Amino acid sequence: MAHGASHIDVLVLGLGPAGSRAAAAAARAGARVLAVDRKARVGVPVQCAEFVPALIGCEVALLAASARQAIDAMETFVEDDTADRTDPFPGQMIDRDAFDARLVEEAREAGTECRLATRAQAIDAAGVVMLDDGTRVAPRAIVGADGPRSMAARAIGRMNRELVETRQVTVPLLAAHRATDIFLTRDIPGGYGWLFPKGAVANLGAGVDRAHRGRLKAIVDRLHAALAEEGRVGREVLARTGGAIPVGGMVHPHGRLGPVPVLLAGDAAGLANPITGAGIASAVHSGTLAGEAAARFVAGDRAACEAYAEELEDLFGAALARAAVRRRELAASSRDKPALRRSWIAYPEYWMKTGDRPPFPLDARADSLPGNGGLSPVFAGDLS
Repeated sequence: MAHGASHIDVLVLGLGPAGSRAAAAAARAGARVLAVDRKARVGVPVQCAEFVPALIGCEVALLAASARQAIDAMETFVEDDTADRTDPFPGQMIDRDAFDARLVEEAREAGTECRLATRAQAIDAAGVVMLDDGTRVAPRAIVGADGPRSMAARAIGRMNRELVETRQVTVPLLAAHRATDIFLTRDIPGGYGWLFPKGAVANLGAGVDRAHRGRLKAIVDRLHAALAEEGRVGREVLARTGGAIPVGGMVHPHGRLGPVPVLLAGDAAGLANPITGAGIASAVHSGTLAGEAAARFVAGDRAACEAYAEELEDLFGAALARAAVRRRELAASSRDKPALRRSWIAYPEYWMKTGDRPPFPLDARADSLPGNGGLSPVFAGDLS
């Protein structure tokens, strides 16, 4: 591999949904694009509960190829109470590795050079990136789609400061189920438990504040044992995974290294919902916008990057800010049942201002839909 500087238009760090979409969008706009990912196989290991809301289908027509089971509803268990059912709550359980792989193929088809098993080792103050194969890349723009601990974000001082840690096991599902199950309890500090059905198996897991990550295995084991005792799942563990999710809200998604703009997308930009962990939909959308903005900048539009930051704020700012407030409120509360309900999107209390009375039933608020300054509750099930 040559060690001289490789001059390209757009360098994309990360080939998850945000990075793949950014690469494809930039390449389609005529930019020379290189995208790298540290994984040898895209999407593996899966670090996601694999639920994708119905609305994302409007943006990714390829979703059907990786869909494995339709979801109709959400059932929320608060401590030992009977489940509260939110219906409809439409979406699909997918094979995330197949989903990611197809998005990478889409980026390649658009003209992106994709390098797997390739890590960015360093980014200097002029925006030159050293890869671990010895290649020096001097891009005209960088898209950081390299996850919650993004090197690109660190280079411009925009790191995620708050993370939760997750652990998930895949287990046999003993009875057909078409709802995502959510478990809210004070015994899961800073997060919640979940059971997401996927045909003959289910993804079962939990997320907690980083300070409590030492308890995570025991929390998931207890949830698994309880559901096995109820006869809902088998005791065998078929697979294990886990990872970090940013929960501090959106960071400013644009900075500069010398003349090189850096655009952050997906988890690198803190776009995962601080309450639910939802991240696939915002990754797909922000990645597309970042790739388009990078290509416009390269073509001479010096306002493209600022416009990207403004568009992300318009799309996601209100929902992420609301979720961040709810997260802080929960952390400061006694975590009793009313506090747990106020912290979760299925309940009217979540959408109220302090002191308001519930003005609507258990369903999606019209003003929470994309294009109206927020995210619909249907984005809640995705933990990526």
